[in-house]
Amino acid sequence: MSLPPGFIDELRNRLSMTQVVGRKVMWDTRKSNQAKGDMWAPCPFHQEKTASFHVDDRKGFYNCFGCGAKGDVFKFVQETENASFMEAVEILAREAGMQMPARDPKAQEKADRATQLADVMEEAVKFFRLQLRTGAASAARAYLDKRGMAAETQGTFEIGYAPAGWQGLFDHLTAKGIAPQMMLDAGLVREGKQGNRPYDVFRDRIIFPIRDPRGRCIAFGGRAMDPDDNAKYLNSPATQLFDKSRTLYNHGPARAAAGRGAPLIVAEGYMDVIALSEAGFEGAVAPLGTAVTPQHLDLLWRIAPEPIIALDGDTAGLRAAYKVIDIALPLLAAGRALRFALMPDGMDPDDLIRAKGPEAVQGALDAAAPLLSLLWRRETEGRVFDSPERKAALDKSLRQAVSAIQDPVLKGHYEREVKDLLWQLFRKRPERGASMNRPGGQKRGGAFKTQPIAPRATTRASLLARGDEGAQDRLRETVILATLIATPQVIEEFEDRLERLRFSEPSLARTRDAILRAANAGAGQGAEAFRETLMQNLGAEALENLLTADHVAIVPAVRHPGNAEFARLTLEEELTKLDAHRGLAAEIAEACEDLSGAADESVTWRLGQASAAVLSATRSQQGDSTEHDIADNGLPIRRDERGKLDDLLARISQGRSGPTGEK
Repeated sequence: MSLPPGFIDELRNRLSMTQVVGRKVMWDTRKSNQAKGDMWAPCPFHQEKTASFHVDDRKGFYNCFGCGAKGDVFKFVQETENASFMEAVEILAREAGMQMPARDPKAQEKADRATQLADVMEEAVKFFRLQLRTGAASAARAYLDKRGMAAETQGTFEIGYAPAGWQGLFDHLTAKGIAPQMMLDAGLVREGKQGNRPYDVFRDRIIFPIRDPRGRCIAFGGRAMDPDDNAKYLNSPATQLFDKSRTLYNHGPARAAAGRGAPLIVAEGYMDVIALSEAGFEGAVAPLGTAVTPQHLDLLWRIAPEPIIALDGDTAGLRAAYKVIDIALPLLAAGRALRFALMPDGMDPDDLIRAKGPEAVQGALDAAAPLLSLLWRRETEGRVFDSPERKAALDKSLRQAVSAIQDPVLKGHYEREVKDLLWQLFRKRPERGASMNRPGGQKRGGAFKTQPIAPRATTRASLLARGDEGAQDRLRETVILATLIATPQVIEEFEDRLERLRFSEPSLARTRDAILRAANAGAGQGAEAFRETLMQNLGAEALENLLTADHVAIVPAVRHPGNAEFARLTLEEELTKLDAHRGLAAEIAEACEDLSGAADESVTWRLGQASAAVLSATRSQQGDSTEHDIADNGLPIRRDERGKLDDLLARISQGRSGPTGEK
């Protein structure tokens, strides 16, 4: 809304800075000079005992020499009331007796009508409060006493009582000269059937006035005293003043408390809010007879960047929290977060305060979990992921949930967190039937701690330990694949050699093919897009198993993903070694076929050349008795190759065509 020229200046001229600020501070009379408008007080924005907060009434500014807070009268109202600029203007305009300008005649007419309805609502507040003191309200007062609501608290929240008669409020307002149509428009009465007089909406109920952030009474909530009443709680119907999907109970006081640093707590109902406020948690609000809506979340984030949803510790409370997750995900952004505090099972905040005191509530708030933790709990609690299909279903449901986030930066953070949680969950081998709602360990203080994992039973069956023939080839092949995954930008340089590479196992060949396809599909999109495409094709578990294999994880090119120099050196070395060893193996096989009669000198020459290639390829590698043996001629030859070569050389030296001794 735009304001006409001169309106702000006129409003500022009508206001006394000292008077506005004086509602929030206690002036230091010894240090202040009221005649000159030179006032001092302890600062309302930080805790202090000395008067370092200065107001210059003539200039219309304040300044704290302790914390540095400064501004004009509008800034002061914004900070102390946690209000927007236009809300601060409205507050000060009412105090100065100035009418806020309307944008057009219809808007002015509507504003006038809203003011009239608000006046009617104030008359109803007075009526209900008076009724609470009558003999007819004895049961209502007994109920409030039983709930521990002191008289002072009842006054603070303006608790009242609607008498059991059908037209108690209607008759009272009629006597005040208020037209029935105004009562109908305010949502206080309903049309009588067949031409009968209107009747009261609220009857035999404890009444809770509902005020907007500006302090106007816009609706009422009523708790039935009759246990057989169909509606335990009843709110006013929708009116020009009231829309329950856009209204929070205790909005104004909670906003002011949040502006002073109090946590913003979203409870379930009136009694929870009142109990929390009286226990010192003054930033408590509640939706009104409806689930949390996107409009509610917008209101909450205008007050504080990270409201705490405090829900009952039962199944219904958890279901309500899960619904909030789905509503909130598309609206999340930096500075727009949520945390969830679940009360002990079967208790709401009011119960917890009365049973264990404010300290128990503070403990629940301190342990409030971020939205992602509750999302993870919803998708995993009570489920076992002992098959690829179940794991894929979890992966899919989490991705669908995260995809609702509109903010690209936040969405990226969520995707990385989800990947980490999945990695922790899938790398663990739970017993059948074990609960999977805590990935890799216990949840402490809202964060997941991974428990140490025992050595895997598969270690004794590893390729190296078994000494399988061809095991070294498979080890080198997995190192090559892991290096490509860690630094995909080098794939193009080695693509031809990779396509010609013969893998020892079909699964490794399929992984090579998936890597090449992902590199082509994600060209120019970066390592993250490449990894995402690869995970979709291979699955998270297959990728994790490859990258965390013991002999792979220690390779520098894998430990330093994105380092192109490490990757090129590793790929060149491992591909060259594979070519050399496979060349020697091929020569040995061919030599066996070529031998006929006496030894052929060309055979020994070819074997020498192949062995020299092996020596050249492995010159940079340290000798390791688990990987290489040294042949008689000093060449590092693999064990499986050495046996064949020894047999072949013996046959050549003896001039035999076969190992049996036949000529």
